[in-house]
Amino acid sequence: MPLATVAGAQTAPWSVPTDNPVEQRRIDFEHRGAQLSGTLFVPRGSAPRAAVIALHGAQAPLRTAPLYRHLTQVMPRLGIAVLLYDRRGSGASTSGGAAPGNFDLLAQDAVAAFARLRAERDIDPARIGFWGLSQGGWLALLAAAKEQRAAFAVAVSAPMASADVQMNFAVANILRIQGKPQGVIDRAVAARTAVDDYVRGRRSRAEAERAEAGIRNEPWYADTWIRGNIDDPEWRQQIGNDPLRALGNSRVPTLVVFGQSDPWVPVAASLSALRSRAADFPQVTVRVINGADHAMMLGVAPERQVDARFAADAAPDAPAYFALLGAWLPSTTGR
Repeated sequence: MPLATVAGAQTAPWSVPTDNPVEQRRIDFEHRGAQLSGTLFVPRGSAPRAAVIALHGAQAPLRTAPLYRHLTQVMPRLGIAVLLYDRRGSGASTSGGAAPGNFDLLAQDAVAAFARLRAERDIDPARIGFWGLSQGGWLALLAAAKEQRAAFAVAVSAPMASADVQMNFAVANILRIQGKPQGVIDRAVAARTAVDDYVRGRRSRAEAERAEAGIRNEPWYADTWIRGNIDDPEWRQQIGNDPLRALGNSRVPTLVVFGQSDPWVPVAASLSALRSRAADFPQVTVRVINGADHAMMLGVAPERQVDARFAADAAPDAPAYFALLGAWLPSTTGR
């Protein structure tokens, strides 16, 4: 039989049965008016399992997103279950009438998922924790601060800075990668800063509107991610989120992971902030993955890394990241 005609390893005549059977079952739960729908991946066996609850990246609201595939491939092999659910207002999950970008509410949804998993017969209620990448990493820290019974939290590519600081860093890099001169970068960041200062109550609305109007007709305006921020209550809530405050309010064992080559996150500043306050965060382990980008991928061209459309297809592939999860999580969950 030519290899090209084999539909998959499961049907190949030389394949063998798996030694890691995984059960999938639907998990539904309700929180704050939303009906949230997910899938639990559980390695079969009689012993109660530790479990990871995955929180969503901004561009990956569905449980089927490639971003989460490695969790369902790696975690069951470690004897750890994985819960993936559609973010409120996406897929099979309803919105409950709430805006989907409220960080506090999304973290509370994850805490509701935590409570739901504690009732599952084959899940160890003392070994459930949170994982998230990018925005999901912020949410994992918030969820752990809210749910101190969590066994762990893993925050991947989550800046230790507010959303406005992170986006100013990212926008500067987006324009830099496009080859824009420093003058353009300075104008873009200045306009963003004026709008964010207004949202924070530091400047007048007139100043903010004037700053945005000054770049609105530029061909790079869309790449500044400024449109609509001036009147967006979600943006107001997001820039008020302080991940360092969340860490300070938590004693949950936490793994913070950065990519060495991440154009979206101010990694150097984040590392400096964590190191300067290391005594305040004894529960935190910090690691940097050599060569990895924002999505824990290797070898992706910078132009693709800063393309928001690429985020929907991003899937971690850095072996060192997988090895880190494989070593840290079992040691933390006591497997």
